[in-house]
Amino acid sequence: MLVSVEEQFQNVEKNEDVKTKGTLLIVDDNQAVLNSLELFLKYKFGKVIISHTPQTIQSLIREHEVDVVLLDMNFTAGINTGNEGIFWMKQIHKIDPAISIVLITAYGDIELAVKAVKEGATDFVLKPWDNNKLLATLEAAFQLRLSKKELSRLKQKQHGMAEEKEREVGRFLYRSAAGKEIFNTIRKLAKTEVNVLLLGENGTGKEIIAHEIHRQSLRKDEIFVKVDIGSLSESLFESELFGHAKGSFTDAKENRIGKFEHASGGTLFLDEIGNLTVGLQAKLLSVLQNRAITPVGSNREMPVDFRLICATNKNLEQLVKEKLFREDLYYRINTIRIEIPPLRERREDILLLTDHYLHLFSDKYEKPGLKIDQSALGALSEYSWPGNVRELKHTIEKAILLCETTVLKENDFSIRNVTETLFSGKSIISMDEVEKMIIADALNRNKGNIQQTATDLKIGRQTLYRKIRKYHINF
Repeated sequence: MLVSVEEQFQNVEKNEDVKTKGTLLIVDDNQAVLNSLELFLKYKFGKVIISHTPQTIQSLIREHEVDVVLLDMNFTAGINTGNEGIFWMKQIHKIDPAISIVLITAYGDIELAVKAVKEGATDFVLKPWDNNKLLATLEAAFQLRLSKKELSRLKQKQHGMAEEKEREVGRFLYRSAAGKEIFNTIRKLAKTEVNVLLLGENGTGKEIIAHEIHRQSLRKDEIFVKVDIGSLSESLFESELFGHAKGSFTDAKENRIGKFEHASGGTLFLDEIGNLTVGLQAKLLSVLQNRAITPVGSNREMPVDFRLICATNKNLEQLVKEKLFREDLYYRINTIRIEIPPLRERREDILLLTDHYLHLFSDKYEKPGLKIDQSALGALSEYSWPGNVRELKHTIEKAILLCETTVLKENDFSIRNVTETLFSGKSIISMDEVEKMIIADALNRNKGNIQQTATDLKIGRQTLYRKIRKYHINF
């Protein structure tokens, strides 16, 4: 027999303080059972959904982000094998393997219970049920659901941390007055939570400085997450940053946490923020104001807590005047601004960085005892470094990779400007050759980033692709 409504209310009044925030779906073909369970359990869960037919299960799960399913095992009259419940349980787990499923039936035996658990059920309940035992079973199932979700989140976060660790990001090294000023600014702001905007040409070391801020911050033991805005298409932006629920679009084969959630507790570095479209700027601003996100395909809002650092080589103030960048977002990310001078304006740092990369790549490529002769050091010091620190780093690495002696000389380094190359020959070269060299140089300085190269050259992406094919440029 079913427990009485009066008894259910008495139990509810005794335990009102133990309500969970989870969503419970109850599926049973007996309307009286559904009504009784809903009346009791709606005071215990954040949301209780009932259905008298299993055909609605999949749509309800996707619509409501169900945590626990209390599922009848038999829906066809005269059949009590429990196979129907096991079938629908498997369908549920195809959508979300982390959902906890408690099976309930009036026809139970040990073999059926064991079979149900082996097939993936969290637990097994018999009708008529005991309220306290049923509630304890469902609460345990909900806690298991939370544990599975947290484990999945931690695995994804751990994977992201491993990827970040593998990336080579050097320390901020300086000898110049400009470098000292930047370091002092970092020291003052690092332990605060203010948003920071880094400005400077490509390759000046904005990511290195972002890492330095993180290393000196109170979040130093948490994750540092970089997002290259310039490499994200508008269609991928939401999925990449907000995450998505399984089945929310064609290729969403599993739940995925986004960069906002991934960075929660740590530091989020948005590189090339100036490339963000106006529409996406509004979505970013909403996250910064509300400190909460809703993954794609989900209706559940979740809080996020990260330190924000942004970087760009563009003039955001000019973009604001041209209505290409939201003024409210600009002031939101621009609490503290650090402008990083190009390497040609802090020449005292060139040889310090050269020595650093010499030791770094000598160790990496197992070429101990390498030195650079004075003539080469002089040439490195005088070079204009249009690609800044990034170009210097790649130049040293390439020289070490290709060298056949222990002393690197000037001709071991490829450091001639494009203009020097163009006019160093005796014969006149064609316009096509000039254009090819300029495009190749821009691609090299931008590490093959098509969008940034097109922006620098002030041409469209399709035009750039066409010229790359025309001149057979490899990058």
